[in-house]
Amino acid sequence: MGEEWLSGPYALMSACNAFIKTFLDSDKKNFKNSLYTRKLSNGQLSIKAIPSSIWDHMILSGVKAEVWMQPHVNRNNLSNYIAQNLRKSSKKKNGKIALVLGAGNISSIAPLDCFQKLFLENQVVLLKLNPVNEYLFEHLNFVLEPIISQGALKIVKGNGEIGHYLTQSEFVDEIHITGSSKTHNKIVWGEADVSVDKKTSSIKNSKRITSELGAVCPTIVVPGPWSKADVKFQSENIATQKLHNAGFNCIACQVLVMPKKWSKKENLMTALISILKDSKRFNYYPGSDERVNEYRQRSDQPFSVNNNTETVCFINKISSEVENWHGQNEVFASAMSICEIENNDAKSYLEKAILFANEKLYGSLGANILIHPKTIEEIGQQNFEKIIQNLKYGTIAVNGWSALGFLLSQCPWGAYPGHTLEDIQSGIGTVHNALMLSDTERSVIWAPWRPFPRGILSGQFSMLPKPPWFISNKRQDKLGMLLTRFEYKRSWLKIPRIFFNALLG
Repeated sequence: MGEEWLSGPYALMSACNAFIKTFLDSDKKNFKNSLYTRKLSNGQLSIKAIPSSIWDHMILSGVKAEVWMQPHVNRNNLSNYIAQNLRKSSKKKNGKIALVLGAGNISSIAPLDCFQKLFLENQVVLLKLNPVNEYLFEHLNFVLEPIISQGALKIVKGNGEIGHYLTQSEFVDEIHITGSSKTHNKIVWGEADVSVDKKTSSIKNSKRITSELGAVCPTIVVPGPWSKADVKFQSENIATQKLHNAGFNCIACQVLVMPKKWSKKENLMTALISILKDSKRFNYYPGSDERVNEYRQRSDQPFSVNNNTETVCFINKISSEVENWHGQNEVFASAMSICEIENNDAKSYLEKAILFANEKLYGSLGANILIHPKTIEEIGQQNFEKIIQNLKYGTIAVNGWSALGFLLSQCPWGAYPGHTLEDIQSGIGTVHNALMLSDTERSVIWAPWRPFPRGILSGQFSMLPKPPWFISNKRQDKLGMLLTRFEYKRSWLKIPRIFFNALLG
């Protein structure tokens, strides 16, 4: 219930607030100057997305988010890449009809995808719900009625045949899809599996199509002086990355990259398996059993993590040295691979792990790095930042989960730029992006290494207890509801109850 609150109503409502703030700020002459920027070591421009208000400091204490722009964007020309659609006069705007094919796993994805077309691209939207979440039809019609009543949005439902018909419709100018690369390829090429040398003349649907597609997302564990409490907390972090929403997330951790020679490796795996065993999830998404079975058949040494009644997760070890099925296929279910990489020192290990993720894993949607603050100090903050500049993913989370980039709607959400229709991987374009930035490269999230109060005691400023999105949080259902009510109408009077339940989580 807590997962549904946070990834659904809360995510949508907080996005509404973020867009409202941008609409209001864009009328000010100093809108560009209100954005805090800094120059990275490689010369690229970084824009602070979070925290941007006192509420961010309270609710997401210690969490920071930046948007790294593409190399050609700088302080002098930044105004050309902010709220382009809002700055156009109505006479210069050319409307279009966009078909949004909604995802079936997370309830806020479809409406947030619509916001991209409506607010950033000046298009009216026909939203076709995935059959898995057609239950949203009544609710979204009620929630989005102000947009629907203006004639800017229409919501429909139906099976794959209906979806195919709409993609071919002469009335549809553009398409956006959140889903799998196979579905995307069927729309564009007429077949699910497409080789990278596919000729443009073979395109079956030439309409402009943007997409957010899945990936084989990695979590890189960097060796360091982890305490027992650190091991336990980060094991809960990893377990959440894998089993949130029963693993049916496009940025679920699918490959856990571990240092081969690290004294805490076995302790972390033991703690992780213990957390997984305590989890109860239902494989509700169509085709999950078939995908898991194929995963097991392709595995050399799979082992199952079981609670008292059922298998919770399948785990398999893979090698970083060879091309493998596990690195090239998104499972989209409760299965995870472990890849161990040689480690002499943290810096060289991290560089090798990043090279492995870039070259051996399919897609570029989200990646996570778990690293002790003292290890960052040893590497050097600036050197660490240089290293992660080489990690080519649309969202990078340091000591958090890249799903935070989804939750924080100020961050553009999508693949790392550069994919093509012939080799689509994690898609083309971004969504969310409540700051309305153009030509972005990636979002970078920095989360607290330790929760409150342990973080305060060790000199780390963070008032965030166990994060409410952790699958081990015992008050997630109450926190999800309270945080949603807070976004509906923000008030200092609501903070104590949120914080009280967060401490009990």
